[in-house]
Amino acid sequence: MSKDTEIEMKDVELNELDQGELRMTGDGPATDGPGAEKNRSSVKLEVLDEVVKFTGLSKEELMKVAGTPRWVRTRWVLLMLFWLCCVGMLARAIMIIVRAPRCKPIPEMNWWNQGPLYQISDLGAFNHNKGIKGVVEVLDRLDQLKVKGLVLGPLHTVQQDRVDTLNLVSMDPGVGTDQDLLVLLDKAHQKGISVVLNLTPNPGVDPWFSPDLLPEVLDNLGSAAKHWLGMGVDGVQVSGLAAASSSPDWSKVRGVVQGNGAEHDVKKRALIGVEDGLDSSDVSHLLSSSGVDLMLSDILNTPADSGIQRAKSIQYLISTQKQSSLAWGLGGTRGNHLASMVERPELVRLYQLLLFTLPGTPVFNYGDEIGRVDQGSTSPQMLWYTEAENQTAQAQKTCLWFKTLSALRGEERSLLHGDYFPLHSSSSSLAFLRLWDQSERYVTAVNWGSTPATLYMALDHPDLGLPQQAEVKLSTDSENLDVDSSVSLDKLLLGPGQAVLLTFPFV
Repeated sequence: MSKDTEIEMKDVELNELDQGELRMTGDGPATDGPGAEKNRSSVKLEVLDEVVKFTGLSKEELMKVAGTPRWVRTRWVLLMLFWLCCVGMLARAIMIIVRAPRCKPIPEMNWWNQGPLYQISDLGAFNHNKGIKGVVEVLDRLDQLKVKGLVLGPLHTVQQDRVDTLNLVSMDPGVGTDQDLLVLLDKAHQKGISVVLNLTPNPGVDPWFSPDLLPEVLDNLGSAAKHWLGMGVDGVQVSGLAAASSSPDWSKVRGVVQGNGAEHDVKKRALIGVEDGLDSSDVSHLLSSSGVDLMLSDILNTPADSGIQRAKSIQYLISTQKQSSLAWGLGGTRGNHLASMVERPELVRLYQLLLFTLPGTPVFNYGDEIGRVDQGSTSPQMLWYTEAENQTAQAQKTCLWFKTLSALRGEERSLLHGDYFPLHSSSSSLAFLRLWDQSERYVTAVNWGSTPATLYMALDHPDLGLPQQAEVKLSTDSENLDVDSSVSLDKLLLGPGQAVLLTFPFV
């Protein structure tokens, strides 16, 4: 091939290359067909692969722009808007705080107001004649009941109606020793359980033997109280409060037990009085005049058909006395068991609900949590099981109900120290409301009668009202009043022997 021919061939190749570049860059004439589509795809890929770089303004350029009047005004406007927003949010927060309902201060609570008291009058029958050691063995189970105080005894040595045998500082050898008591105090205090000794001098008809001997016996009681409190006991209980507090020497006993009341860093010791056979006005007067910290009466032990009088007595005591000084029990004044004081065994859970939800301190005797019944003049043996399946179905059900109520009372402020408002009362039924400030509200409704009862609830208060419906929290009638179901508060039907705990929120 000649040299001229080679030059011509190179020119042809260059021309073809130039045409290809034109098609790739889109500068050449458009063509259709498969080749054109391929070229367009190549163009898209090339554009995507290009990296666009933005350098922005330099510092000098920014400073020039920032100093212009337009940007100066803009900055001032934005600054003013920022501070106006801050002030507005602060003002809004202040308005919310001012308008929000204030929380009611929690009242002072003593240890005997925080849970039930558990009376063990016969330590031999309580746990297989083991005395104080038997109580230590079952402290874990008592702790599961959320018990806050044990009332033991009497433990001292005395023969019935024989004042010459009275020794209030000497423990009955069949019950235990001082060392056994110290062990119990230590282990109970570790679990938050206080221990009170029943120092009622005489187990006979007259707790103080006779009126003539009252000053001497009270003096003996004061010395004994000082002895046991020095060992770490948390309180003293005595029966026959009316006779004891009528004596001028009663103030000496009060001084021994309540002497540390002004010391805030010292646990307060309880002086508990017991009296029965009084109406509500006499109970209120005795509570005020005796100066005891807590008083237990038999005010609830009214006949089954005296529900209206029972409701009036409850209302009177609550309106005239502090909640912290009221104690409630059935049979507690005489050491009888709850199941023996009610008309029918199925009412045990009903009265447990009533005692746990009334303002004040519920008081039970050992075995009330499982429905033990008195056996004449002999104390019933407490049943302790190593396996839950050995218990009767009724005992299991009653004990679970007791535990649930005790735990709920300790957790809910409305039940712990809430106000009391009557809603309904009849010869065989009762309903009341417990509420505290902005906490959940609770309604207790019980029918201890043998026939169904309709409760028409009404709240007589200018600033409070009842909702149309409430939710079932606990119920003894699982067939008609299921837990978490809603019921009407205007008209509530309860079957015979049934009880229910209702709840509704604070609005």
